[in-house]
Amino acid sequence: MINFYYLIVFAVCILIVLNARTPNKALAYIVMVILVPVLGILIYFLVGFDYRKKKLYQKKIQIDKQMFPELEREAIAFSVKSIEEHKNKLGHFYGLAKTRTITHLSSADNSVELLINGENKFNEVFKSLHAAKHHIHLEYYIYENDIVGNQLGDILIKKAKEGVKVRFIYDDFGSNTIRKKFIKKLKSSGIEVQAFYKIYFIAFANRLNYRNHRKIIVIDGRVGYVGGINVSNTYVNSPTNNTKLYWRDTHSKITGLSVHNLQFIFLTDWNFCAGQHLAFSEELFPPKTTEEHKRDCLVQVIASGPDSDYPDILFSYIQAVLLSKEEILLTTPYFIPDKAFLDALKIASLSGVTIKLLVPEKSDSAIVGAVSKSYYSELLQAGIQIFEYQRGFIHAKTAVFDKQVCSIGTANLDNRSFDLNFEVNALIYDSGVAQELSDSFSNDLLFANQINLKTWQRRTLLKQLTEKTARLIAPLL
Repeated sequence: MINFYYLIVFAVCILIVLNARTPNKALAYIVMVILVPVLGILIYFLVGFDYRKKKLYQKKIQIDKQMFPELEREAIAFSVKSIEEHKNKLGHFYGLAKTRTITHLSSADNSVELLINGENKFNEVFKSLHAAKHHIHLEYYIYENDIVGNQLGDILIKKAKEGVKVRFIYDDFGSNTIRKKFIKKLKSSGIEVQAFYKIYFIAFANRLNYRNHRKIIVIDGRVGYVGGINVSNTYVNSPTNNTKLYWRDTHSKITGLSVHNLQFIFLTDWNFCAGQHLAFSEELFPPKTTEEHKRDCLVQVIASGPDSDYPDILFSYIQAVLLSKEEILLTTPYFIPDKAFLDALKIASLSGVTIKLLVPEKSDSAIVGAVSKSYYSELLQAGIQIFEYQRGFIHAKTAVFDKQVCSIGTANLDNRSFDLNFEVNALIYDSGVAQELSDSFSNDLLFANQINLKTWQRRTLLKQLTEKTARLIAPLL
């Protein structure tokens, strides 16, 4: 019996080696399987096995390619044209912009508005929703049955009764508070609602590994929203409520042709969830208006997930870091980088690029916080400046490169966002927007404490050991 178990362990270890994307992840799972009898094997198959190669996501990839072949060709051609027309303006970031895949689509003729914190985002979103004429598409990781969620829901119901087509995708794990009564209320009002990859008992744990972390709104194919702010009271700061944790986050409103790229992402997700075959139409992808000719902001929408051929958002970050010449400003709530991204940051810093990293002082996960802090010493030694936000919790996922290009999106700087979750970022090639985001970063530093290398290295041995130990499981997080 014992010999048979050893054979099983050996077979599982072979499977891990064949399936793991990185050696570090493979080694972590092999150690767990060997050192934690039986349970280690169960944990691997529940949360570690790469189901992207299985039927589920192959089905999504097939649906995406079947429904939009003509749109894909036209979109890539238009993206190439837009980039070439802006080549001089792109400067040394031209190489970043010219990536030509359906998950790296660029469009000119946009305007972009930064929305700092939920109180600013939702005011703007509600105005846009009230103005909707043809359709409203929403896709959210977290949508809660609270004041904000019900305010937004009431507007959706009102618009549906006016004849506006409303489609809503929610993540079945992140939005677990709306599964029953709230969803029934929306459906009874004529709103189409779909859960992204529903959670069932047996597959529960593994499906937590492949969540839809996207936050997208598309209105009439002309106005779009993307960023880090979910639908919840948590994200709204009240000037009269000082007891609530201050929540610092960033979102963006895009008006123009890049909304088509957000629409494409939403529709491929919708067809997968709903089993429908929504395809190209002028109502969903309206032609450019005279007003849009007056805008000149180039935006590249980048999507990645288990259905991607490559970790596209990770690649875009690495390329942006290595192309930067002067300054990089990074904000993330969770910092657990893979080796390639970590090395890119070190190379840039050692090459003379100023890099500032802003993270929360206290993470909402003790383990994630400990793992993040385990990287501090090597970052500081390479000359990277680290700041811990103290005013509340900083949840923004933003980056500014040389005050020429900036990123706003849903992806954290961690393995989960780079490798496991469905994410979407907007890369904005505009010095005005980049400067505005840079100014916001500078303001956040007023509420942050800079980490000093010598002081950091003098911490107790127990703290350092705890963080280094936690880092051993970093590939599994």
